[in-house]
Amino acid sequence: MYKVASASEYLVITGVGISDIKIAKKGWILPGQSCTVFDVSPVNYTFEVQAMSAEKLPFVLPAVFTIGPRVDDEASLLKYAKLISPHDKLSHHVKELVQGIIEGETRVLAASMTMEEIFRGTKDFKLEVFEKVQLELNQFGLLIYNANVKQLVDVPGHEYFSYLGQKTQMEAANQAKVDVAEAKMKGEIGSKMREGQTLQNAARIDAETKIISTQRQGEGKKEEIKVKTEVKVYENQREADIAEANADLAKKKAGWAKEAQVAEVEAAKAVALREAELQREVERMNALTRTEKLRAEFLSQASVEYDTKVQEANWELYQKQKQAEAVLYEKEKEAAAQKASADATFYGRQRVADVELYAKQKEAEGLLALAQAQGVYLRSLLDALGGNYAALRDYLMINAGMFQEIAKINAEAVRGLQPRISIWTNGGEEMDGNGSNAMKEVAGVYRMLPPLFKTVHEQTGMLPPPWMGSLSKAKQPTTD
Repeated sequence: MYKVASASEYLVITGVGISDIKIAKKGWILPGQSCTVFDVSPVNYTFEVQAMSAEKLPFVLPAVFTIGPRVDDEASLLKYAKLISPHDKLSHHVKELVQGIIEGETRVLAASMTMEEIFRGTKDFKLEVFEKVQLELNQFGLLIYNANVKQLVDVPGHEYFSYLGQKTQMEAANQAKVDVAEAKMKGEIGSKMREGQTLQNAARIDAETKIISTQRQGEGKKEEIKVKTEVKVYENQREADIAEANADLAKKKAGWAKEAQVAEVEAAKAVALREAELQREVERMNALTRTEKLRAEFLSQASVEYDTKVQEANWELYQKQKQAEAVLYEKEKEAAAQKASADATFYGRQRVADVELYAKQKEAEGLLALAQAQGVYLRSLLDALGGNYAALRDYLMINAGMFQEIAKINAEAVRGLQPRISIWTNGGEEMDGNGSNAMKEVAGVYRMLPPLFKTVHEQTGMLPPPWMGSLSKAKQPTTD
């Protein structure tokens, strides 16, 4: 039997020769096969979803969804044919399925938003509900053709939207009263302002005429100072470049001289070679020091001259502006004249900062070149000494005169002291057999006392007490 479906219908064929199901608009129904017709036209579902916001405020969301099978996707049609087509589209089962999905997603979304966000962003809220519901309906092969979310409604017993409307009405009424009062105030003030503005404009035009004349003179003077300053900066920069080129040439000449001397003394003794290399490095370092000194002097002189010119220009400009201030009638124009003075001062200081920055950069480059030269000098010495750091240290100390300086300091420390050194002994004579050891010790102590008293007298000027005796004028066994 041959069957044909209408424009809004499809045939679902199952049975012999078909592994699962077959969807077609027309076809032969063979023996052993079954055919079912289902309608794909969309259906309107009307709901009143009760939800609660993040502040736990309940509300009712009336909505109308137009839902039907997705006809442009074969996989969705297969899902719909298997899961939904056995039931009537208007049946209680299908309506509960759709309503459950819509209410569930709407409640979840409303619980994450405040009432103000839902009320003010109704369009975004509708779009999010639409997307989340459509995601769940995809598994049944259904498509939302249209979704219409109506105005939010209060739940009986909760008058949030009613109070919100009353608040808006009262605010509008109060604002209208304020606007009327402001309009009256502006009318009265406006007439007075027009009279005052007429007088002010006349005075302002006279003042502006005088100010513009003064500003033109000041701008001409400022441009002249600016041109002179730029010329001076350029001259200083050229002088610095020339000095830098001379320093580079001097370093190259020193390097060439070094190579020539090395070639001449290669056959000489190692000691003579090291001496020539050290002398050459000392001369090169002195040349670099003189070059940096000259460069610093030139840059300092240029900076001083530049500062002097800028201060003179600032002083002249300041006098001109003081004269202009005496003529100014309005405080506003006085500020304009002061602004012109500030601009000139700022420009002069900016130029001074540029010159100082350039000088610092060149000074840093000179220090870097000096450090590199010292590194080459020490590396050459170390290579000549065969990597012996102790020998390098001794040579540097000798070359710098450190040992001579140490000896000189030690000599100065003891100069003028003139120490007196006294040596005495208690004698080593042996006593005769009739004496005793005890008497021998007593005699030795007694013989030691005179030279001891004399030594104390010579070094401190102190004399022994009379009861201990007096110093002998005879020669004592003491050696000074």
